[in-house]
Amino acid sequence: MPQDPATAIKEVESHMSAGIDHLVQDFSGVRTGKASPALIDNLDVYIHAYGASQKLKSLAVISSPEPRMLNVQPFDPSTTRDIEKAIRESKLGLNPAAADRSIRVPIPELSEERRRDMVKLIKTLAEEAKVRLRGARKAGIDEAKKLKTENILTEDSLKTHEKAIQDLTNKFTKKIDELATAKEEDLMKI
Repeated sequence: MPQDPATAIKEVESHMSAGIDHLVQDFSGVRTGKASPALIDNLDVYIHAYGASQKLKSLAVISSPEPRMLNVQPFDPSTTRDIEKAIRESKLGLNPAAADRSIRVPIPELSEERRRDMVKLIKTLAEEAKVRLRGARKAGIDEAKKLKTENILTEDSLKTHEKAIQDLTNKFTKKIDELATAKEEDLMKI
């Protein structure tokens, strides 16, 4: 069933906005030298007992009792080893230590080299977000062309539709660049 042009543009904007939300979530997992539960709460943890992967935040309470320490308390103590392994094997460079019924995750100082690595990661995540934007733009333009072939859009309205989608793409690309620059500045602060 064909969409009307306004709905098609709103759908493209919704997909692009979701891409920005995803990027913000990715950026929250890139540490800046401060202990924040957001650093690890979205890690995928494979739990052997359940035979599936789940987000860490659904498996444990994550707190920051000290400025440079995270504490992870699993809801199910049998998942402690799997959680510890997931944190250790993540690209965050953390070294967790399992205690009684919790896991302590010290947050080390960031060296200059590690900061530069994190900046590269930020640039990679930003580029991935831009690729998602381009995918949403392509889907929106393809939908517009489909509406044109179904005689819902005229040639002129197709051009207007494509321009509106490109304007959205430019707006969200600028937002990605702004977020990446702000995160890079935060990382490079000593």
